[in-house]
Order: sequence, then C-alpha cells, then structure tokens
Amino acid sequence: MTRPLYDRHRAVLPDWLALYYRRPLEITHGEGRHVWDAEGNKYLDFFGGILTTMTAHALPEVTKAVAEQAGRIIHSSTLYLNRQMVELAERVAGLSGIPDARVFFTTSGTEANDTALLLATAYRNSNQILAMRNSYHGRSFSAVGITGNHAWSPTSLSPLQTLYVHGGVRSRGPYAQLGDGQFIEACVADLEDLLGHTRNVAALIAEPIQGVGGFTSPPDGLYAAFREVLDRHGILWISDEVQTGWGRTGDHFWGWQAHARSGPPDLLTFAKGIGNGMSIGGVVARAEIMNCLDSNSISTFGGSPVTMAAGLANLGYLLEHDLQGNARRVGGLLIERLRAIGAQLPLVREVRGRGLMAGIELVEPGTDRANPEAAAAVLEAAREGGLLLGKGGGHDTSVLRIAPPLTLTVAEAEEGAAILERALHSV
Repeated sequence: MTRPLYDRHRAVLPDWLALYYRRPLEITHGEGRHVWDAEGNKYLDFFGGILTTMTAHALPEVTKAVAEQAGRIIHSSTLYLNRQMVELAERVAGLSGIPDARVFFTTSGTEANDTALLLATAYRNSNQILAMRNSYHGRSFSAVGITGNHAWSPTSLSPLQTLYVHGGVRSRGPYAQLGDGQFIEACVADLEDLLGHTRNVAALIAEPIQGVGGFTSPPDGLYAAFREVLDRHGILWISDEVQTGWGRTGDHFWGWQAHARSGPPDLLTFAKGIGNGMSIGGVVARAEIMNCLDSNSISTFGGSPVTMAAGLANLGYLLEHDLQGNARRVGGLLIERLRAIGAQLPLVREVRGRGLMAGIELVEPGTDRANPEAAAAVLEAAREGGLLLGKGGGHDTSVLRIAPPLTLTVAEAEEGAAILERALHSV
C-alpha cells in the first residue's frame, strides 16, 4: 500500500530527505504511546516524532485546545496582540530560571537556534561561536555551520567562524580514560587554551545532552565550569534545550540544571516537545540581550494562536501530571533494564541516558569501531516486532535512540525493552 506513495515521494521530494526503513512507513494515526501505519500495523512508539510527541499521541487536552482555537481564529501574526502567546511566554519565562526573561517564539528548533545566534552575535558584536564536537543545532545555513557532526552539516560555508570545544562526549575522544573530575579539568584547560588564540567570542552553544549525536553528555558540572571561564571573557552561554527541555531527563526540568552551579544560561532555546507535535520553538534570554537588536522584526507564523493554545494545554498537562517525575521513575527502570540486556551482548558498547532519553551504542564485537549496519538491522527488527526507534551517533550512525512520550507506563517500558532485546539478539 505504501509503495505508490514512496514512488511519488521520490519523484517530487529531495533525494537527501531521509526516510527510515527499507520499506518506508506511513503513520496514519496514534493514541497514547502507540501509532498505526497505513497497513493497519500497530507500533509502540519509542521515538515520538523525534522527541516531539512529548506527552501522548492524540492527547485529548491538546486536541481540544487546538480545535477550539481553530474554530475562533487560526492566524493573526505577531503584529497584533495575542493572549495565548503572552500567557505561554509568561509560563516559559517563569520556568526558565533566567532572570528578567523575555521570550520570542519561532516555528522550530532550527529557527530558535538561528535567533539565539543572531542575538548573541549582535549583543557581542562578533561572529565567532564556540560549539561542541558531535553537536547538532538544526538545518539552516547558520545552524549547519556550527553543527559539529559531519553527517548533518552539508557545507563548510558559514556566516560564522566556529571553533569546536571538547567535552560533549564522555566515553570517546582524548580524555575518555580520565575520571569525571579530571575530564572536566582537561576540557576546561582546553577551553582556556582555545580562548587564548581567539578574540571577542560571542557565545558558546551547547546541548546538555547531544541529541542527533547519540544522546551523549559530559559529566554533570562541565558547563558550570565552562561558564566560569566564559564569564571572565564576557562570552554568552546558549543552552540548546530543543531535546532536553520540559522534564524529559527526569532529574531536571531543563538539561542545563545538571550544570547549575554557576547559574542559568544567558540564552535558552526550546522546541519539539512543548507543542506535542505542533510547530513551536523559541528563545528565552535576559531582557538586555533579547532587546539588543536595533531594527524591527516580527514572526509571521511564530506564536500563532493555534500553536500557542496547544503549547499551553500541553505544558499544563505535563506539570499537573508530574511527567518529569514519571520520566525519572519509568526512565530509570527502562535504562537499568536496557543495561542488563546490553551487558549480555558484545555488540553493545554502552547504554547511556537520563530519564526517558536513552541511547544504545553498537560496535563491531571486540572492538570500539562503530557499527552502523547493526544499528540499521536492529531498527528493522524492532519495527517487525512492533517497536519504533530512532538512530543517531557521531562519526557513524550506530546509536539507537529511545525517547518515548513522557506518559510511558512501566508495562509499556517492559514491553518495549523485550522487543528491543529480541531485535538485538537477532543481529
């Protein structure tokens, strides 16, 4: 049934528009943590539209809010007052931890990071940006220019001068064999040395947990230690929370809070989960930074009445039902179960993650060499078993990415782990 649609897709869409699976999947509807394809097959969704279906598929509170708002007015633009946008901005500003916060809404994480880069470079009058190796920040011209993952950066041309910093990947690279404290010290020393060769850097942008990079992260406190160095140089810190925000990590509402000793970031970007599938992104920044632009700007689609209604309903549901706590409890059980499975298999190098954000790195048995073929095979086998996963990784796409909706139950976590165990053994 999907073959004619696949042929039509190939005839009119770009070759570089990636599709999962040898037989690409058309998802027609969903409910809770499950989705169905055009052939009627049911799947447990452990990837949630790339970490975007944050609460649940077809969550009644969100669909009701969207339908009611669409029945009144769908679009007006930021040229007019928008009650829903103001209300959601108030909630996000209050939750951000950034003092005297201002919020600008966009339609995606890419656009949010673009805006943060614009603000930082204008505020600091510099086009130099520090980014992390193995990072991903979006698909726009400026975002791919700072992305430290060659598989997702198709051009070296950029309006920015980007310098890459060690530390985003704990278990690979020149400092992997060090203890956590020594690892942080070495990364800070590298940053200090790098800054000795530059001038007037605008900002460091970093994902607290690298998403596309395979759910890698540094030891807690690295970015707090970086922040002390950055502050001495007047350099801003942008925390890219597109994938780590809204309680997904369980331990914290924002990923930066694992590095909170030196205070909140100067700018915070968000997207994905807040809209539960609706197109919402945004930037939070201190007023002096947000207001530094000396020309007019608007957003035609950012902060639309419909998406803001969805965001308000979704955020309210998340907070009222303590989905951060559920991510901590169910995610903790799931990661321990996955680690027990991985310990039996030489194919599995590492199971890592936090809350409902877990990665399984696959290698050629007996080596540290990435095994993208095995990752692709497990993805296919899991689908045949009724489970949808994601992929990612640095030098090669060899990490299985697991990020189900935050309402995942213990029974569903166990069901998914069992399917994944069978898929891993089949490879």
